Amino acid sequence: MDCLAEWPEPVVPVESLAHLQTIPDRYVKPPEKRANCIASAGDGAEDAIPVVDLAALTEERVDAAVAEAVSAACRGWGFFQAVNHGVAPELVRRFAAAWRGFFRLPVEAKRRYANSPATYEGYGSRLGVDREAALDWSDYYFLHLLPRRLKDHRKWPQLPPELREVTEEYGAEVRRLCRRLMRALSAGLGLQEGRLAAAFGGGEEEEEEGACMRINFYPKCPQPELALGLSPHSDPGGLTVLLPDHHAKGLQVRRPGDGAWVTVRPLPDAFVVNVADQMQILSNARYKSVEHRVAANADEERMSAAYFYNPRSGVPVEPLPELVEASGGAALYRPMTFDEYRLFIRQKGPQGKSQLSELSQD
Repeated sequence: MDCLAEWPEPVVPVESLAHLQTIPDRYVKPPEKRANCIASAGDGAEDAIPVVDLAALTEERVDAAVAEAVSAACRGWGFFQAVNHGVAPELVRRFAAAWRGFFRLPVEAKRRYANSPATYEGYGSRLGVDREAALDWSDYYFLHLLPRRLKDHRKWPQLPPELREVTEEYGAEVRRLCRRLMRALSAGLGLQEGRLAAAFGGGEEEEEEGACMRINFYPKCPQPELALGLSPHSDPGGLTVLLPDHHAKGLQVRRPGDGAWVTVRPLPDAFVVNVADQMQILSNARYKSVEHRVAANADEERMSAAYFYNPRSGVPVEPLPELVEASGGAALYRPMTFDEYRLFIRQKGPQGKSQLSELSQD
């Protein structure tokens, strides 16, 4: 981890560049990687990611129809919008308002919480430690939630005053949602409901899973056609629950099959849920971890919050034996702990699905 002790060059908050008329060269993407140069799908319903109603998915039972809908979305798209998910809209709004309040603070107040690449925890503006790498047009705040030994409230913002309390409450509710989704995902594979949770390193104990959160802030960009808010990538963890910005679009998903980029249009009070790399590995590629990116925006700033639900860091993750057997005995990926796996994105930043491809066994 010594190579991750500090950033290779001074970190400049993107917010401090938003007033410029021309973006610095470090943020200019090659022509073939710009959002306006890659075919985007249309606006019709046939181009939208699936929508799944989770009202019948409770802590007491996994509804068969819901499990099938969740499973089908994760096999086909790797993404879906979750409605009636059980997290109170009023809590979600309080959480979002608190973090908007933080990002409205002066840059120097936020810099008190500047992060390092050792853990990424705190206020930052880059992913990856490669010197002179191309940068994305975004700032963020990264938090550890689970296991509890990693959570340190001293690294959480003190302002606005309600931020710490509402973040704890929001995180606990989303964790419960993730546990319900894990049971549905297991059932959708024909497994016992607790099978995927066990593969994450435990069952019901809070200490036996990992969870962290990244609150993303995308300032206005004077040349959005040249930049990206976040480069194409798949998430390294297990499952991601995203609170999108319901006022300004930006998230784009690479549609399986033809590779077209589809802009997600968030439904009121919905979360956007996606499969991440560890779930693709465990399911032996039945569930798909799909590339996504964020477009830059000249007219509106945006904020989103990604809750990453992950395996316990030291547990080797590999395709489940029963799924390997069902597919003819071929495990598509070699074992690796999540701690080892996520070093790639911490060093290289978002790089499509190159890390998962390197792990595959041809």
